[in-house]
This record gives sequence, structure tokens and C-alpha cells, in this order.
Amino acid sequence: MPDLQAIVDEIHEKLQPRLGEGKVADYIPQLAHVDPKKFGIAIIDVDGQNYKAGDADVPFSIQSVSKVFTLTLALGKHGETTWNRVGREPSGSAFNSIVQLEHEEGKPRNPFINAGAIAVSDLVLAGHTPREAIGEIVRFVRYLADDDTIAIDPEVAKSEHATGYRNFALANFMRSFNKLTHPVEHVLGVYFHHCALAMTCTQLARSGLFLAASGRNPLTGHTVVSRQRARRINALMLTCGHYDGSGDFAYRVGLPGKSGVGGGILAVAPGKASVAVWSPGLNNHGNSLLGSLALEMLAHRTGWSVFGP
Repeated sequence: MPDLQAIVDEIHEKLQPRLGEGKVADYIPQLAHVDPKKFGIAIIDVDGQNYKAGDADVPFSIQSVSKVFTLTLALGKHGETTWNRVGREPSGSAFNSIVQLEHEEGKPRNPFINAGAIAVSDLVLAGHTPREAIGEIVRFVRYLADDDTIAIDPEVAKSEHATGYRNFALANFMRSFNKLTHPVEHVLGVYFHHCALAMTCTQLARSGLFLAASGRNPLTGHTVVSRQRARRINALMLTCGHYDGSGDFAYRVGLPGKSGVGGGILAVAPGKASVAVWSPGLNNHGNSLLGSLALEMLAHRTGWSVFGP
């Protein structure tokens, strides 16, 4: 195993002069207040060893990274029938595009674009009130991270609801094609709240560790999902986890990953480690600019790319 602490320290040091690059997601008012010069990185390997640098223990809004956890829950509840409601193909369009949804008659292209994650929220809501579904998501993430302090930031959830016109449009559009079974207001309540989860890089890396360890959480010994399901979730993260920048991320980094407009990225090195990075400035695709660079540097130093060293 490479000297991971030396590598994260080096990445942190090399990126120092570039802190603040990219554009913070100011269309969610609450996110506009985040200090653009923050940067954190945390790695947890499959033996449970922890390596971190920078602002790795500062909580941030994980936003769309939460879609990995809601997809895992939906698959646990509905199994392969999940794919009747949402596809598994890269979108090639912006994460909040409505054009593609019209062409495909309300069936979102994959579970990581907004429309797809709204469809997944509808599946998680089955048999629950919105409050119960939100509680189930929070409990699941706490269980994955083995940390009961993880919570939703109510101000971010409120801010998203107040400005989420495009998401309301997507959900209503899907409802018009009978692709949502619950009231739009309920589905979006669940969606906005899980996107408002606040976590640190360390907590996020812990939460994703089951995907690096064939479905098992090595910190607790619990099996979260089957080996096959972990592999399939990783495959979706690799092909669809960075919106219309997924191909470029696979080319540069070569690891399954999921980004969020809060500036976080969860990346998985199967059999090796789970990695979380956070830097609020985004690139043109809505992915963390310095976070993507940090992961590219990490993959280069470690040879962890799934395509080989």
C-alpha cells in the first residue's frame, strides 16, 4: 500500500495556491455563503485506516452525493424492479435537463441526475410518510458511517424547497407520465431533505466504504449489500456519477465517483479504499473543480484507477 498520509498531505499542499477556483453553487441561496477556499480530503482503506488533510472534518452539504445512499435503499426495497422506473445510461445532458425527460416519456436516464433521484425518492417513499422516509435515509447513512451525529441541515432543505422550481417542473412532468406514485410535494420533500444532509469528508468516506469492500462495512463487520450489488452501484457511479462530465472523470480519474453541487465527491477504489473530497468551487459540469483535480492526482500517485495503473 502506498504511503497514503504522505500522498494526501502532498495533494493538499499542491492545491493550496488554487483554493477558491471554480464557481460556488449560488442558485441554492444557503450554499452561496460557503467559503470557496475550503478544501478537505479523507481516505479510509478497507482495513479501517484513516488518512486526511485540510478541512476533512468540516461538515458541508453533500447534495447529490446522497443519491448513492437513496439508490442503495431503493434497491434494497424494490430490487431489480427499480429499473422499471429509472434507466442505467449516462445522460449526456445537464443534471436538471427536462428535454431528455420529454423524449423518454418521463423515465429518467439514470438515478443520479435530478429526475432519476426524484424517481428513486418516490420508491423510497413507498409505504412511508415523507417524515418516515427521511428518517429512514438519515438512519441508513448514520449506520453506514457508524456515526449518530450525522443530520440534515434544515436551512439548506428550506432553501432548496424555496428555489427548486426546476425540480418541481421535473417531478410534475414525470407525474404527468404516471412515473411517480406519490404526490409531487411529498416526493420532493424527501428529495430536498436527503440532498441537505451535512457531512464531513471523514464521515462521507466511511459511508462509502461498503462499496470499496464488496458490500461489507469492514469497520462494523455488517454486510450492507451483496457483492454483486456493490459492483453494480460502482458501475453506475463510474458511468453516470458526474452528470455530463462523467466520461471526462472516468478518463482522468478512473474511479467510480459521485459528485454534488455542494463541492463534495465520494470516490471508490474497489478492494482498496473509500475517498471523499470537498472543495466548493465547481467546474462547468457542476462538479468540484479542485476535488476532481485532487482525485486525479490521487489516482495517479496510487495507481488505483479501475483501468489499471
